[in-house]
Amino acid sequence: MINFRAVQLYQSGRSQPENQASIRFVSFIHAYRYFMNFLTHILHLVGSSAVAYYSASSLRDPKTRPNVLAGFQLAESGSVPFLKTLSERAASEGDTWLAEKLARHASDEERHGQIFAHGLKQLNKQVIDFKNLPKTTEDGKPNERQRSPFFATYFEGYSQEYLKPQNIDWIAFMASTYILELDASKDFVRMANVLPEDEPTSRNLKKSILSVAQDETGHAAYLREALERRLPADAVERLIDEWRTRKVNAMLAMVGNLVQKGGKSPSLVQDGVPEEMPKDAPEPVAA
Repeated sequence: MINFRAVQLYQSGRSQPENQASIRFVSFIHAYRYFMNFLTHILHLVGSSAVAYYSASSLRDPKTRPNVLAGFQLAESGSVPFLKTLSERAASEGDTWLAEKLARHASDEERHGQIFAHGLKQLNKQVIDFKNLPKTTEDGKPNERQRSPFFATYFEGYSQEYLKPQNIDWIAFMASTYILELDASKDFVRMANVLPEDEPTSRNLKKSILSVAQDETGHAAYLREALERRLPADAVERLIDEWRTRKVNAMLAMVGNLVQKGGKSPSLVQDGVPEEMPKDAPEPVAA
């Protein structure tokens, strides 16, 4: 990055101590920022690799696959009401372009949830009913299935009230969700590629997950464009750097939580299938 202030001072020919100090200070800030971005990138690679390995191995193992699919179903389906409300809010504010993108995003996530629900149905499993679960354990601690160390760290400093779709700042939503969608698109590809192709169920599930990954790439693209419509390029990059750092910290918190539990996650599934599946629920992509 060019330090234009330092260049101006240099070209002026002035050698006052305050100008030289300014040049050194600004240069230090840029060097420090570059180092921190590099460190964040390294930690992102380490954290992503650890999470990708754990998720991929869990998805490949028939014993743990249902829990992974249930987690995906909950994440994808759970975001639908949030996105629909945001779409309505954008429309009321006169941003037709964003409203349409958010509506399409919500539709995609709903379909993704149905894909993972169908994957569970193939295994004679379904997601547990969280409404019937206590919010705390017998000793008063939060129920592990009711809390997420990842999101607690990712949105550290933001209140639950602020994060509601009616209240969240558009820039914070766009930047935070851009990072999540961009990384999800890559994570889904990695996980799909570990599924065996020697039997139809796994083979078709792999193709379905790859289609989900493609949608996530499209979501990241429109969110990046939405940021660029509202902010100058350098501001967009700074925001992305900030939320990338948050993502790294969140992944490290999640990995630490898994290590503390010996790699075991609370069960998200129960035997049986829902009494009624949506009639238009998508089948895994045919071979």
